[in-house]
Amino acid sequence: MSFSRLSIASFRRFRLIPLLTLLAACESQASVFQDGDLLMVQAAPGVIHFNPDDEHADYSWLVGLEWQSASRWLAGAAYFNNSFDQKSQYLYFGKSWPLDSISDNLYFKLTGGLLLGYKEPYENKIPINNNGVGLGAAPSLGYKFGDFNVQLNLLGTAGVMFTFGYDLVK
Repeated sequence: MSFSRLSIASFRRFRLIPLLTLLAACESQASVFQDGDLLMVQAAPGVIHFNPDDEHADYSWLVGLEWQSASRWLAGAAYFNNSFDQKSQYLYFGKSWPLDSISDNLYFKLTGGLLLGYKEPYENKIPINNNGVGLGAAPSLGYKFGDFNVQLNLLGTAGVMFTFGYDLVK
């Protein structure tokens, strides 16, 4: 069966797969996660572009899941609507550093990885793009309060995005 022939009911069943995977991860956290590890969900309501353009989508958004080890190395995945109204993904690795000299809650994070989904006619909007697979990097400044955080993410020369996160597993 081709993707275009999937029924609405089939699509709704596929939406349950990420939720079931997340629940399984939470249930088995004792064997998978170690002391100090975090599993965070994050969302962003939009992008602020440095140079707004008529070609930009009216609404960009992001949802993601990120694991961070006790040593602050991290890996994550984000699904988002890019600035050109194309559904895209960011699969990344990175590291976070506390900025304790400024505030116990402040941190700097640097991630890099694969950007998927920037296709014609916008394939040249990200570096080293081949058939919708490109490279991306995002430096971020974050503030953590309890299980919640807010981050300011620099999106190259295009703009900034605020993300809001919540630690599901500690």
